[in-house]
Amino acid sequence: MSGKTVAIAGATGAVGACFLELLDKRNFPIKELKLLASKRSVGKKLPFKGEKLVVEELTKDSFKGVDIALFSAGGSLSKQFRNDVVNAGAVMVDNSSAFRMEEGTPLVVPEINPEDIKTHKGVIANPNCSTIICLVPVFPLHKVNPIKRLVVSTYQAASGAGARAMEELEVQSKDVLEGKPAKKEMFPHQIAFNVFSHNSKIDSDGYNEEETKMIKETKKIFHKPDIQVTATCIRIPVMRAHSEAITIEFEKPFSPDEARKILERAPGIRVVDDREANYFPMPLEASSKEEILVGRIRKDLSNEGGLNLFVAGDQLWKGAALNAIQIAELL
Repeated sequence: MSGKTVAIAGATGAVGACFLELLDKRNFPIKELKLLASKRSVGKKLPFKGEKLVVEELTKDSFKGVDIALFSAGGSLSKQFRNDVVNAGAVMVDNSSAFRMEEGTPLVVPEINPEDIKTHKGVIANPNCSTIICLVPVFPLHKVNPIKRLVVSTYQAASGAGARAMEELEVQSKDVLEGKPAKKEMFPHQIAFNVFSHNSKIDSDGYNEEETKMIKETKKIFHKPDIQVTATCIRIPVMRAHSEAITIEFEKPFSPDEARKILERAPGIRVVDDREANYFPMPLEASSKEEILVGRIRKDLSNEGGLNLFVAGDQLWKGAALNAIQIAELL
């Protein structure tokens, strides 16, 4: 693979920092790296491969000569700069929800549907973090025994709301332990020592936007519009790495031992399933890991064709930056 000119839009954010870390870690072939952010971050220096790279302002002229533009700057900016990226001959790999459900724009998890990349028209969408962390372990089972229904409950870290949300959890925790009131800025409720429904808009059907994303994106990624999916998405006071309890109903009965063997061979997964030691996936151990941890593999006693799993995956890595870089590697 020859070196590429890569631009990172949103370079100073939490996902932007992970882009830099993972491009270095995975030795992505880079000819030139452009760091782009808002005007207030211009001149800031960020470390990469022992150097300090200067942040430039994100403008419509930023993409001349760029091969791949990794976007994590928010949906409105992705929409604003889409034509500038495409007209410059670059490919946008977008982390926002702006284009995920757009007809003709591939929504890609490389372990699941890498062939969809070939259909792009200048933009490839990165799925929602909760969707990725759910589907990477579910898909290898689906290939062997088609899934009829998924029931997912998420336990989502502060990292899903960005660097300032992670800082809010840290500050609130200190304040509460010192007997001070918790100051709320990024979240509508106290995140320290608390659990609450995901802080996204509630639709008329009672589902919040995060849950609706998981439902719609699963159908698109699997190319299976009739798969039944329901989700309950919850915020918990964990710094980074989301966890999920997943109940799967297959077309035919599936033994836990067979499922475990399939998962042990599947890409992007590490099985952590020690019943004797009561040792299973934890967000603490999934943080800064490329693979998704999978455990609690057991029969669903309420359903003849059902299995239960518990998974944990780094929202900033596989749930965002890593998945986008894997797409760039395939490009």
